[in-house]
Amino acid sequence: MAAVAFLASLVTACKSPPEPLPELPQAESQGLGAVVSAASAATTPLEYRKDAAAHLYRLNTKRIYQGKLPTALYAIGVLQVDVDRSGRVTRLHWMRAPQHAPEVVIEIERTVRAAAPFPVPTRLGSVTYTDTWLWDKQGQFQLDTLTEGQL
Repeated sequence: MAAVAFLASLVTACKSPPEPLPELPQAESQGLGAVVSAASAATTPLEYRKDAAAHLYRLNTKRIYQGKLPTALYAIGVLQVDVDRSGRVTRLHWMRAPQHAPEVVIEIERTVRAAAPFPVPTRLGSVTYTDTWLWDKQGQFQLDTLTEGQL
């Protein structure tokens, strides 16, 4: 029975155009214009991590460290993010928080929550992905997924 419902939804999805995704209100408040969260075709959390990192970079272009990072970084944190089937962040879990820099923890959490909705994990339903935040003294960052490396 479930297979029949699944096939019917596939046929329906192929016949009708997708509904437009809502604009990100925080993007407008940050002066980034209207940004639409795309769907992710990722089939694993590791693949989804790339889509999430690209999404965060698009929303934070002025905060991304350009080029190779210095060898001594101010803070490094490993954050696990739960994203539901509509792209909302449902949980943040620090696997390794930069305890010497609580302001960085607060800013990373704010940045992740402000970036919602994330790309919709269409093939995964919901997803938990992990990324490492590489933070410099001026408050710019790179994510390990898209890093340009270090000097």
